[in-house]
Amino acid sequence: MKRKLIAFLVIFALITSAAPAMARDIDEADIIADALFVRPVSLAATVVGSVIFVVALPFSIPSGSVETVGQEIVVAPAKYTFVRPLGDFDYNP
Repeated sequence: MKRKLIAFLVIFALITSAAPAMARDIDEADIIADALFVRPVSLAATVVGSVIFVVALPFSIPSGSVETVGQEIVVAPAKYTFVRPLGDFDYNP
């Protein structure tokens, strides 16, 4: 019984390790470009968007668009910076 269990676990481990983790292969150049250029620019866009959000707050409160403005200029760049997998430029959360 113990041999069957060990054999099953070994076969299961081999099968699951052979399966690709993602449907699309990400090129090493994409990862390097993302880490060196795109992420810092995205982080800067998040910071600048936060400042613009605070400046635009007096105008967006009366119009009732605070949530929309926040989503577009703060949350979207933050998700692109911190949630997106490294090198995956087509990621949609």
